[in-house]
Amino acid sequence: MTDSTTIETLMKQLASEDTIERQNARYKLIARGREAVPFLIGALEDRKHWMRWEAAKALSQIGDSTAIDALVATLRDPEFDVRWLAAEGLIVIGPPSIPAVLQKLVDEPESLVVKEGVHHVLHDMAKGSLYELLQPVKMSLEGSGPLQPEVIAQETLKKLNEFNS
Repeated sequence: MTDSTTIETLMKQLASEDTIERQNARYKLIARGREAVPFLIGALEDRKHWMRWEAAKALSQIGDSTAIDALVATLRDPEFDVRWLAAEGLIVIGPPSIPAVLQKLVDEPESLVVKEGVHHVLHDMAKGSLYELLQPVKMSLEGSGPLQPEVIAQETLKKLNEFNS
């Protein structure tokens, strides 16, 4: 299993209506790691709920940073469980996903599903050395504090940019 044809075959199996066949294909795609990521990213836009779920689940277990933008976009999926898995994937990827997650909140401040997804990510990531940086955004999403979450997210992005400069 070393060529893209095999990954394409696994992707067809991932679209199967047979749960066991999908699960086996997902495990094999996860084992392929980064090589499978572009195919899984494409599957996040499939019309079938279970295909998006399988792709998000696999990406969340692979944890490759090249999937950040696609996982952030998937925070708007119509299905809660797909959105949840996208957030889990961002958590697994860790700190490199923070700027994109915060930017999504800034770009879509009225979206309740985006706020929910960002909160999920920040809830798990606002620990240790990231606590001081992320806690204000998390708290604002919970309704604490005088500023809107997108305002605090924008301020946090500025802090990140200054730190990285």
